Amino acid sequence: MPASVDPSLLQRFGRLEFLARQAVEGFITGLHRSPFHGFSVEFAEHRLYNPGESTRHIDWKLYGRTDKLFVKRYEEETNLRCQLVVDCSGSMWYPGEVEPDGPGMNKLKYAVHSSAALMELFRRQRDAVGLSLFSESLETHIPAKASNAHLRAIYQELESLLDESNNRRQGTSAVNALHQIAEASPRRSLVVVFSDLLDRGGDVDEMMAALQHLRHNKHEVVVFHVLDKATEVDFEFEDRPTIFQDLESGEELRLHPSEVRETYIDRMASLRKELELRCAQYRVDWVDVDIAVGVYPVLSAYLAKRAKLRSSRF
Repeated sequence: MPASVDPSLLQRFGRLEFLARQAVEGFITGLHRSPFHGFSVEFAEHRLYNPGESTRHIDWKLYGRTDKLFVKRYEEETNLRCQLVVDCSGSMWYPGEVEPDGPGMNKLKYAVHSSAALMELFRRQRDAVGLSLFSESLETHIPAKASNAHLRAIYQELESLLDESNNRRQGTSAVNALHQIAEASPRRSLVVVFSDLLDRGGDVDEMMAALQHLRHNKHEVVVFHVLDKATEVDFEFEDRPTIFQDLESGEELRLHPSEVRETYIDRMASLRKELELRCAQYRVDWVDVDIAVGVYPVLSAYLAKRAKLRSSRF
């Protein structure tokens, strides 16, 4: 345990929760407010201006076009509801087992630590947070709430994911899980997905239909596409006979990386490009993630970008 860590703090908080609190102090503090705050305040409709009332919400652009005074009406302001969605299938354990508190990083640990950091941001805003876990199906769905006891339970759920004994080498079916989450989340929310999207079916149209289902239900969707860039994108394996094992099925394939590298890179690039373009089409935020970069640089860059986009709209 690092000397700077007070053991009494770890008794009050779980290790993951404590790390999230430390991190938020560093990489979120200083942003111009939160890029998520006020998420559910949305324009609803226009109505005619009544003489004597405040001119604060008059739509002056509309006045310039129509020469009539209209007031913007907004949906009722509520706190943010966020549903964190974490892929815990076998492929997320790539590129290997790591210590929960160690420096190594696999895709699942990356997703867990990113989720914990976002949870701490939402906690400070007194927002409601929920958690959904999926592999071959939706395994856990905890609706969003804002109580400390509820958030502590989610931290414990996330910490349990890092226990290798919980790795059942399940397959991936993000499509089915996202449809189930859309049906189980009747209230408009921010849905943040952490997954490699290496879905068993591999059908991009079906994946987009699932994301569109969330958008159709008025959810805002952010997809963090979590990969190990060096090997899963650039296929940087030594040029020698190598045995590749499917982390979900256990099947093994012996081949020479140089024989398939070009084809693999082309297909992976094509898949990632199509997913990104289709997400843009459906107004789904797409974030390319290389786990080697680290949790906080990626989140900081995304939150800063989001804050800048929000400020440019008002």
